[in-house]
Amino acid sequence: MLKARQLSFHFSPSLPLLQDVSLTLRAGQWLGLSGDSGAGKSTLGKLLAGYLAPQTGDVILDGEALPTCGVQPVQWLPQSPELAVNPRWRVGKILREAWTPSDAQCQAFGVQPSWISRFPQSLSGGELQRVCVLRALAPEVRFLVADEISTMLDPITQLELWQALKREAEQRQLGVLVISHDSALLERLCPQRLHLSEGQLKPW
Repeated sequence: MLKARQLSFHFSPSLPLLQDVSLTLRAGQWLGLSGDSGAGKSTLGKLLAGYLAPQTGDVILDGEALPTCGVQPVQWLPQSPELAVNPRWRVGKILREAWTPSDAQCQAFGVQPSWISRFPQSLSGGELQRVCVLRALAPEVRFLVADEISTMLDPITQLELWQALKREAEQRQLGVLVISHDSALLERLCPQRLHLSEGQLKPW
């Protein structure tokens, strides 16, 4: 179980972004999160995955603090995959940074063998997002924060990506927090949904 307990965060003390936010994500659960631009959705996702440290409160995984070394069991997947990879690394090295997926796992996410020797800037946004999602699925990973990961993709690629991720999450009982402005997408994917507004989480 992943729990955020009374998280508060600000970039400026006079402008609090999150105020005493608490959230629970269970194994196998798909939880949707909506909110206006600038409401703090991505910041909350980064806090849950350990990319940022809260000013107050904490993030707990099965009663313990998030690990500080090794593959992080909570993975944050950003909207722009090019920001999450080293442009000087080939795709094969980008994947092996976390783990080495099998040919069947690559095929499930549409990662083609011909991409392995290429640099990320030679892939389309949808192709690179497939690589980044696959990289985030190392065996140690138990929770995913999918932060607008399909916003920039065409409808067919969106469908294929979410279907592959759904299958993997069901097989491994991964907990998934889906952050999106797309209310229809959240309704399709997530039985439970929350809305972030004025620094607080509210039922949708």
